[in-house]
Amino acid sequence: MPEHRISDISRLLGVSDDTVRRWISTGAVRASQDDQHVLRVDGASLAEHLLAQQHDHAGLEDGSRFQSARNHIQGIVTAIRSDPVMSQVDLVAGNSRIVSLVSTEAVEALGLEVGSIAVARVKATNVSLELPVTS
Repeated sequence: MPEHRISDISRLLGVSDDTVRRWISTGAVRASQDDQHVLRVDGASLAEHLLAQQHDHAGLEDGSRFQSARNHIQGIVTAIRSDPVMSQVDLVAGNSRIVSLVSTEAVEALGLEVGSIAVARVKATNVSLELPVTS
């Protein structure tokens, strides 16, 4: 059963350490102390909590209620590089950078500019995963 440090969970989810500790103290997430008396969050319990939170939201962050794409990520446009046909739009959401290649016509129609809030809708047929490097 995977267990994680509070600081790792807070960094990955973009919440404070205190938020994770509150989840533990209210019983929303299970945790235990390891051999060095460091509090470790139970990964399965955390996954259940996050899934329950997702189902508790009636709509999506962008205000819409129903979409076929499930991955909606709201962020700030940090860069736009355009040529006459295509544009690269960089979006920062939390500690993640999302790069989208869209038509320059679409960028203009949406009125996107650096500093705009935009929602990336990700629907991929192939998503690769890897384990993080541990120190």
